[in-house]
Amino acid sequence: MTILEETIAAIRPADPAAAAEARAHQDRLTKPRGALGALEDVAVRLAGAAAVSPPPLPVPAALAIFAADHGVHARGVSPWPQEVTLQMVGNFLAGGAVANAFAAQVGASVTVVDVGVAADLDPAPGLTISKVAYGTADLSRGPAMTPEQATAALEAGMAVARALVEGGARCLITGDMGIANTTASAALICAFTGHEAAVVTGRGTGVDDETLARKVEVVREALRVNGLEPEWNGASRVLAPASGRSALETLAAVGGLEHAAIAGFVLAGAALRVPVILDGVIAGAAALAAAALAPGVVDHCVAGHRSAEPGHAVALDHLGLRPLVELELRLGEGTGGLLAHPLVCAAVRVMHEVATFDSAGVTDKEA
Repeated sequence: MTILEETIAAIRPADPAAAAEARAHQDRLTKPRGALGALEDVAVRLAGAAAVSPPPLPVPAALAIFAADHGVHARGVSPWPQEVTLQMVGNFLAGGAVANAFAAQVGASVTVVDVGVAADLDPAPGLTISKVAYGTADLSRGPAMTPEQATAALEAGMAVARALVEGGARCLITGDMGIANTTASAALICAFTGHEAAVVTGRGTGVDDETLARKVEVVREALRVNGLEPEWNGASRVLAPASGRSALETLAAVGGLEHAAIAGFVLAGAALRVPVILDGVIAGAAALAAAALAPGVVDHCVAGHRSAEPGHAVALDHLGLRPLVELELRLGEGTGGLLAHPLVCAAVRVMHEVATFDSAGVTDKEA
């Protein structure tokens, strides 16, 4: 078996007995049943994923920022020059990005992974060099990657997840950096959910109307030339995803190297039963690919936030994930996932530390 096959084979869906015990324990705690709302669901979700109740505390956390460039940048889909990807990698390593500030706030480690930056990077503390290629090909002209490149990027993400967990991480947080990666994200979301390009394509870093219109058309071209153009479903206005292509082929055709690496990161986290907090639209698109490869992976994911990018809401709905935070963020880097981490910790800490009605001697309401 390949590393990818072994990882997928190790993924197990949520354990129903552990989830049921967690729900029953929530109902015995000294609070009205359901009073913690979505946080109760998070605790139950993590118990099911870990196959034990209460679930382990998700600390310490580790953020992995996967960086790569995109050939589709040449189509004018972003006002930012491509070299900003490389420059931001330097900023992450120097500790000067928003992700660094948020990581310091929650006590998360930061690992930057070069999986496809279009330049050579010198070794540095906090940097993992796992370069598969110097960026992708232009997805609007043909496949962005070969299946072999996509597999290598998936396995690079898996290796990072395993190393972080072996180093003590008990929660993984996805991060990304790649100029033009929201274009690839929109194409992936269309391909895996069947929605039309105009519905899921957003302004990314804040493009004007003219650039947005060009971006939508580029996504349509990418789907068309790669044989991924969705077909109309007569039962609704939502399009039916294109058939006949495997999840790996779809990821290779219109994804980015960082999307593939994040998908591998998520798959390995699930295989190791360590919760993964997803960040924004890039992570959402990658999670769609991971779920297409191994549906059970979704049980091990928590949606950190809902991005301002329209495609992110579509991806989360398709995955059946409820975001914990909605602050109109559209930065990426792992920022939304980092902000959500304290909420995930609080949800689990309740399970470990809050007394039950019996243990506290508090009278429960009558059934």
